[in-house]
Amino acid sequence: MTTFTTSRTIAATPREIYAAFAAPDRLARWWGPAGFTSSFDTCDFVPGGQWSFVMHGPDGAHYPNESHFGSLVADEKVVVHHDAPPRFTLTVSLAPVAGGTLVTWEQAFEDAVLAEKMRGIAVPANEQNLDRLTAEVT
Repeated sequence: MTTFTTSRTIAATPREIYAAFAAPDRLARWWGPAGFTSSFDTCDFVPGGQWSFVMHGPDGAHYPNESHFGSLVADEKVVVHHDAPPRFTLTVSLAPVAGGTLVTWEQAFEDAVLAEKMRGIAVPANEQNLDRLTAEVT
């Protein structure tokens, strides 16, 4: 297993950040790397709930995604299991700190070889997701 981790302090409360995940209309606004948009078919934000959507790239390509939510702890943690290849688990932890919330984004790939192939895409995309989340909540 290979995990890519990034974190940053966002000038918002854990409750405000969690709310940006919990409301599908808000999640659709910021989810994905820079330049991408998302169309949600299903976003059942409960433990075990399905999340089916298509990410639309700036080049016109469409990327179907099938996931489900794992552990959801209000104002503390969001876990997403990406069920379609590439398979990974995303754990987003929220911790109150001076100046806002420390957001820790851990993307754990089941296949280490595939993860290394994805590193050049996944690591910058994770940072861009945090940029977009920051813009949504501040």
